[in-house]
Amino acid sequence: MLRLRLQKDINMVSQENYPEEFVKFLNASPTPYHAVHNIKAHLLEHNFEELQEEHSWVEKLKRGRGYFVTRNDSAIVAFVLGEDYDGGNPFAIIGAHTDSPVLKIKPISKRSNEKFDQVGVECYGGGIWHSWFDSDLSIAGRVIYKSQDHLGEVLVTKLVDLKKPLLKIPTLAIHLDRTVNEKFVFDKEYQLLPVAGLTAKQADKDCSECTEENSSSETFFSIKSVVERHHRDLVNLVAKELHIESEQIEDFELTLYDHQPSCLGGLHDEFVFSGRLDNLTSCFTSMHALTSSIGAADVNQECARMMACFDHEEIGSASAQGADSNFLPSVLERIAALKQRDHSYYRFQDMTNLSESYRLKLATRKSFFLSSDVAHSVHPNYASKHESNHKPVIGGGPVVKINANQRYMTNSPGLVLVKALADSAKVPLQLIVVANNSPCGSTIGPIIASKTGIPTLDLGNPVLSMHSIRETGGSDDLASQIKLFTEFYKKGTKMIETGYVRTNEDMKQPPSK
Repeated sequence: MLRLRLQKDINMVSQENYPEEFVKFLNASPTPYHAVHNIKAHLLEHNFEELQEEHSWVEKLKRGRGYFVTRNDSAIVAFVLGEDYDGGNPFAIIGAHTDSPVLKIKPISKRSNEKFDQVGVECYGGGIWHSWFDSDLSIAGRVIYKSQDHLGEVLVTKLVDLKKPLLKIPTLAIHLDRTVNEKFVFDKEYQLLPVAGLTAKQADKDCSECTEENSSSETFFSIKSVVERHHRDLVNLVAKELHIESEQIEDFELTLYDHQPSCLGGLHDEFVFSGRLDNLTSCFTSMHALTSSIGAADVNQECARMMACFDHEEIGSASAQGADSNFLPSVLERIAALKQRDHSYYRFQDMTNLSESYRLKLATRKSFFLSSDVAHSVHPNYASKHESNHKPVIGGGPVVKINANQRYMTNSPGLVLVKALADSAKVPLQLIVVANNSPCGSTIGPIIASKTGIPTLDLGNPVLSMHSIRETGGSDDLASQIKLFTEFYKKGTKMIETGYVRTNEDMKQPPSK
């Protein structure tokens, strides 16, 4: 049905197997919904428990256990409470995002021109759209349909992956435009339309069935049915994949993706060739680091270790499931409310009589957030586009991202902390600053830092062709980032307390209310 199930031992992988498992993860995750589903599968195999935001967590949270909560099926926050965690203790958080620039099928997508059936699509994010031309495109997403159970009619939500080449955005032959290689310019509304088939193959079916439905129905519909808004054969394919009838489908959110599988490449398999490296790379590495930290003997048991993967980063993060929402702050607040078990070991103060909101304020000032998003590797054919002294390379390890205008959150205390962690884990680091004559992107780092006040650093693995339908990353960089993240979960907040980030004498005394 869908590429949801990774092989059972995906979670128990050696360092050498990370590239192969990452490729499987990528191929099983064509949309944010699928990515979150697969992260959930990994966590469940490590005995994490799923929580619901609409339920109370007061009696559920137990020290030494792992939990996760999702929002909109496209964002997830997972955490492990240390054996000695108390409300007010620090959080060690790694953040990433599940979305990538893609083409999404419009709510009314049925188009035709010159005897070709076409599908209307909408550009999501800042993609390199010319890279989508002439690629074999498949379709995946989320479907809501009507079903029956013992209580009557219900609405069911399921994921779907059609897993076959269905669409194509053909380029114009060079014989018809000799200037095409000088500058490839096109209209995103009219010339980025995928071709789905020949009109003659389904025109009669569309017309006859829709006419019959409209003439025989006396029921009022505020919006046309799915089979009227989209090509019926497309709807039929989705329904067949879910083993339901087309008329059961109420709506769907479908995304196009490159049908060519993700793979390892290069003369020595040193590369990962795939779409969605931005930013499923960080989702994969933070997921493995979180579960790898569970059995570590020297892990800091006083903190809560957490990963947060948000949706909608590519369009600014301003949504209910984006980094600019209350998703992470609300989870932090609920964890910080955990009642104190035994405060005798706690060297700062007795937390027993502090309010929940005050505990959270204390916790955030002792916490740290690693904002992990892919970075730009130096491009061998465009080296002049990079700042001369900051040219990270694929295979050289995670890249710490720095920007004086706060597009990234890295500062000296954070850099000193991460350097100490990398030294301990024996992981090489690289630095990047964008040249003054080049634009600079941003991440979820500034958003989380401004919303929570948690000290933050931006870093990520280097890639080429960022935002292309087919990006290039490094296979060796995966293990390096997982080792660094695992070390952060084990020692990061402890290093903060002992002075790697701040040596404020006030931290040794109970703060006044």
